[in-house]
Amino acid sequence: MQKVENKNTSTPADVEQMFQAGAHYGYGKSRRHPSVSPYIYATKNKTDIIDLEKTGVMLGEAVQFVKSLGAQNKTILFVGTKPGVNKIIKKAANEIGMPNVANRWIGGTLTNFKVIRNRILDFEKLKKDIEVGELEKYTKKEKIKINKEFERMERIFSGLENLAVLPGALIIVDSKEEATALREARRLNIPVIAVLNSDCDPAAISYLIPANDAAPKSVEYNINRLVEGYKGLEK
Repeated sequence: MQKVENKNTSTPADVEQMFQAGAHYGYGKSRRHPSVSPYIYATKNKTDIIDLEKTGVMLGEAVQFVKSLGAQNKTILFVGTKPGVNKIIKKAANEIGMPNVANRWIGGTLTNFKVIRNRILDFEKLKKDIEVGELEKYTKKEKIKINKEFERMERIFSGLENLAVLPGALIIVDSKEEATALREARRLNIPVIAVLNSDCDPAAISYLIPANDAAPKSVEYNINRLVEGYKGLEK
């Protein structure tokens, strides 16, 4: 896939904001994936420090790509299930009306999309039935069983209701943590934008953003920039 060209470079303001958000903190050098080495500025007290100048440039490229998706009204699937990250992912996706996976990735979400989509429709129907009082015609025992099934489906499918077609791209936080999602996207040639730390393999990522993928402020900064890009607010 050909990347969207971006001649912009990071500004001192960008770097300062990322620094304040703690985006420069990588993991211990012993955990570093060899392919991430070009994005490491230095190692201090055995901890890798990410080169935020490079991060800023790569974030700019990702923003331009997301902007092009926004101009085409393409769907982006947001994926981030780690505690502290999932709330950010959910909020960002909801802000632009996009689907998200913030709890657990279900195998086949992309590669077995037709089946998963039918299950999502089942979940939506059950949700509507509950809201309009359709369960009142059932016995107490039956209602308990149906409510338990609804709770199970909600944990699995909540956030995916508006995933009506395969997405134009995925935005992932921590590609190592979300390896299954990355693998499915790669299998279907769906571009992936990923905020990833020094322990991740960037090989399969279309647009990588080397940054702390565990600190909420770092994740929030990078994800918000992508959201603004989709809205067309980023230059």
